[in-house]
Amino acid sequence: MTVDAQTFRAVLGQWPTGVAVVTTVSGTGWHGMTAGSFGSVSLDPPLVMVCLARHIHTHELVERSGVFAVSVLGKDQAAIGHRFAGREPGDRFARGSWSAAPTGAPVLGEAVAWLDCRVVHAYPGGDHTIFVGEVLTARTPRRTAPLLFHSRAWGQLADPLPDEVTIADTGLAAALHRRLSASGTAPARVTRTGVARLLDSVRAAGVRVRTPFPPARTPDGAPQPEWSMLVEDAACLAEVPRGSGVTAEIADGPDAGRLIEQARDRDLSVIGRVGDVFAPARERDVLTAVDRMVAAGCAEIALDEGPEAASPLLVRNLLQEAVARARPVPLRVRLREAYGLGLANALTAMKSGVRSFDVTLGGVDGGLCAEDVLFLAARLDVATPIDRAALVAAAADLEAVWGSALPGRTYRAAS
Repeated sequence: MTVDAQTFRAVLGQWPTGVAVVTTVSGTGWHGMTAGSFGSVSLDPPLVMVCLARHIHTHELVERSGVFAVSVLGKDQAAIGHRFAGREPGDRFARGSWSAAPTGAPVLGEAVAWLDCRVVHAYPGGDHTIFVGEVLTARTPRRTAPLLFHSRAWGQLADPLPDEVTIADTGLAAALHRRLSASGTAPARVTRTGVARLLDSVRAAGVRVRTPFPPARTPDGAPQPEWSMLVEDAACLAEVPRGSGVTAEIADGPDAGRLIEQARDRDLSVIGRVGDVFAPARERDVLTAVDRMVAAGCAEIALDEGPEAASPLLVRNLLQEAVARARPVPLRVRLREAYGLGLANALTAMKSGVRSFDVTLGGVDGGLCAEDVLFLAARLDVATPIDRAALVAAAADLEAVWGSALPGRTYRAAS
């Protein structure tokens, strides 16, 4: 006695798969269908398999032509999948940029990946045939999250939280130095000695700090990985000691490639920065900039929120694409605290694959507050190597220096 068909479908529906379009060619043109029964068979030689029901037209055409192609769909291509599944009327090849691969079978130019195959084996499999194809050509035209099929529904990857997050302070030093300017508005209690003591406290908590000036050399010349510096030109870069361990932050722009190369020649770790990343009209430019930063050899890529407050939806849409394109180079983000969206956007960033945040102690420059991000992480049971208690103590000292309550929401909370 075997399992009944309804139970069998229900059980298999719990196994998540990708979604692909299997295509072939005949004397009457291109043909294709959506398929989930696709998988790898061998690396050497490169073999894949597709399982096609014997009663469908595509099965007959693959059997006759001896070729097929597989185009793996991305998370934003459900409409293409629906059309090839016969759920929407019309020309199946009307959506997307399709072209003939070397075998003549069509492939989707915007697919996450595609393979062009020659049938080398065909095995009976009940009401299906298992076609094994030798992969002749393969490409990964686009890096993005895949479209998934689970429990008879199409969707995207689940959004797990990271196991750990970390932070760097990219705003405190500049904010304090502005208070030292001769504008007449700085409280007298902001002193250079006080600034140095605060920055040392933040660094002692395990936080890298951006300094507006090259850090002083240590007596023993030891590396200083707890410092970073925004490098705007070659003269600025020349002030950073070679091999000092200071991280060079280089903004995207006409000279970025040259500066990144020079910084790496000086044995400096480089963070490439891209600004105003969540502006709706900037998505294509931002992703292109991410590609450039990856190609230039940046150790990390930082994405900065612009002057307009971003919504969690905008943050999610951009980061899902950017994280996939940058991989394996890690992304970090600098978010603003505006209209209460800062922590919501930080949570969205975490669930989109971001593990590193650029923040400011107390949130004194409008950026996301360092203590708030770590407070959120603790409430989510996400680990961090940063000593939050030490940062809370530093924030109390900062409040005394600042002369007023800090914008941060949780700096008075010990945990």
